[in-house]
Amino acid sequence: MFHQLKEITEKPKLYSAYTAETLWNDPYISQQMLKAHLDPASDKASRNHRFIDSSVAFLQARFNLGEGKSVIDFGCGPGLYTIRFAQLGCRVLGLDFSSNSIAYARAEAERSGLDIEYLEQNYLVYQPSDKFDLAIMIFCDYCALSDTQRKRLLKIVKSSLKEDGHFFLDVCTEHMYERIEEGTSLQYFEKGGFWSPSPHFEFTSAFKYDENRVSLEKYTIVEEDRTFEIYNWLKHFTTNELEREFDECGLEVVEMYPDFGSPSGSGESEIMAVVAR
Repeated sequence: MFHQLKEITEKPKLYSAYTAETLWNDPYISQQMLKAHLDPASDKASRNHRFIDSSVAFLQARFNLGEGKSVIDFGCGPGLYTIRFAQLGCRVLGLDFSSNSIAYARAEAERSGLDIEYLEQNYLVYQPSDKFDLAIMIFCDYCALSDTQRKRLLKIVKSSLKEDGHFFLDVCTEHMYERIEEGTSLQYFEKGGFWSPSPHFEFTSAFKYDENRVSLEKYTIVEEDRTFEIYNWLKHFTTNELEREFDECGLEVVEMYPDFGSPSGSGESEIMAVVAR
C-alpha cells in the first residue's frame, strides 16, 4: 500500500498523460459532464447560463453577428453557444468529440427548428473545408492542450477563418497559477459520486510546473476492482507569452479583456478573454 500511495501522490512528468477521451466519452463520466453542462447555475463543465447569455450578447455586438455571418465553435459541447448563435441568424458549425454532447446538441437543434451543423470529431484533426467570420473556443479549452496541440489547433483555426475573420477564446492567467497550492486530498464515496457510480476512494492531487507555468489537477479513482486517473492540465498565460504564441502561428492578438468574468476590475483576474485575427 505504501508504494501505491507513493505512486498516487508522485508528481507526473509534464504532459505525460492525456485523458480527455475518458473524461468526455466514458459511459458514466460523460453523462455526469453533460448534466453539469446543462445545469444553468453550474460552472463545472461550462459557464453558468446567465454568463453564457451575456457572453453571446457581447460577441453579437462586437462582431455584428446575425444574418449572413458564420461561426465555428471548437469544443461546442451540447451546443450551449451554437444554439444561441443560430437563433441570431448565423450559420453555425460545432465540433466536439463527445458522443453524448453532440447527440444532445443535434436533438436540441432539431427540437428548436434550427439548422446547425455538428461534427462528432476531435478538433485537433479537423480539416477545414469552409471559412467562417468567427471562431470561438470557450471555457479555457485552449489551456488544456499541450504546446504541440496548441500549435496544431492555431493552424486549424487560421485555416478556418475568412481574411477578416476573428478568433475569440478565454485563457487562464498567471494570477490563477499563483493562487494554486500543491497537495493531495482524499474522499470516500460510499454510494458513488461524480467519477464512479460504485463505492470508491477519490484522491485529488494538485501539481505545479513553474518553468512552464502549467498546473495539473489529477484525480485517482480507486474502486474495488479497478483504479483509473483523470488528468486536467492547464497552461497559464501572461499577455506577452500569449501574443508570442499566436504570432508564431500567423495570428495577431488585437484585444484582451483581463477581467473576463470578474466584476472587481482588479486587473488580476484568473481568466482573460482574447480576440485574435
